Amino acid sequence: MTYDPTSPWKKTPVLQDKVLDIMNDTFLEVSPLDEVYEIPQQYNQRPDLASYKLYGTSKYWWIFAKRNPDIIEDPIRDFTAGRKIIIPSKNQIDNMK
Repeated sequence: MTYDPTSPWKKTPVLQDKVLDIMNDTFLEVSPLDEVYEIPQQYNQRPDLASYKLYGTSKYWWIFAKRNPDIIEDPIRDFTAGRKIIIPSKNQIDNMK
């Protein structure tokens, strides 16, 4: 069975080819290439669109909440215009695959 390499569950084992086991987290290391990003109005509560613009795919929407757990508790509702978050570089995301 193959899994999407962009999934936050990519390292989580599947039991009996049916059920996900306890999640093995994808870890994003802090990098000097990380940058502060102010969420623009056009991406208010749309991390998928911001992911597409920044990383070329909407599949990394979950990374914003993962990198900013103290700021973004709900990955959709807390992704609000004007909020400043830390985002990983495209290079770091590409190396995650």
